[in-house]
Amino acid sequence: MNKYEKRMLEILQEGKQYGIVSVKAEFEAEGTRVDELLRLLEVARRAGVQVGLKIGGCEAIRDLIEARQFGVDYIIAPMVESAYALKKYIDAKDKIFSREEQDDIRFLFNVETRATLDNLAEMTEVARRGNVGFVFGRVDFAGSMGHKRDFVNSSEMIKYVQEVAVAARQNGLELVVGGGVNPDSIMPLRQVHKTRLDRFETRKVIFDAAVLDSDAAAHGMELAIEFELLWLKNKREFYRGIAAEDEARIAMMEARQKSSVAAAA
Repeated sequence: MNKYEKRMLEILQEGKQYGIVSVKAEFEAEGTRVDELLRLLEVARRAGVQVGLKIGGCEAIRDLIEARQFGVDYIIAPMVESAYALKKYIDAKDKIFSREEQDDIRFLFNVETRATLDNLAEMTEVARRGNVGFVFGRVDFAGSMGHKRDFVNSSEMIKYVQEVAVAARQNGLELVVGGGVNPDSIMPLRQVHKTRLDRFETRKVIFDAAVLDSDAAAHGMELAIEFELLWLKNKREFYRGIAAEDEARIAMMEARQKSSVAAAA
């Protein structure tokens, strides 16, 4: 492990007392590459935390196959806006994962547009039959309604999240909240937690919602910010190394080519 990864490991080990239960990667918006996922998996496993993966869509079979190969603990499908799309996701995960394997993995889908919320009743019934939980993506949800990022902690947003929390509680389904999560989100998340909230997440780190009952959540979020910054720096250095690894040979080959051209002239 390099210096970034060692500090990331320390953060996760320390962060478990502040609610950290998992790290997260995305094949979707973040575009996580396989080599990046493997590094994240190693850090997570050494720290004793779980790994969540957002796949590329409701029927991303290749992503589900890779999630099974690498061994992740949470799988999230984005942009599922109808009962039909949700059924496609459930059919896809049932095709790739056996019933026994599904006992060890939690499957969820994103509620991230107003269209999804408008179809909530029908989709909740499909989710209940397929044992699939909710992840409320507040930033994308706000964007789908023409609002800016600062809308995520508003009283109106709390009302929307509470609708999903009620559906989750009544049907025994998990609810995770993400999107713009920072210390300012603690009070809104606590309100949702009174109804139902299992976890909340930043871009790279997932927390047990039980931490909201204490004063530890704010420090946990600060650790999550540091973790993401280190992740980005580590990624940058990794690809810089790849970009530079053949520079000496390129220079040598260019010099040889010039020499050959000059000799031929």
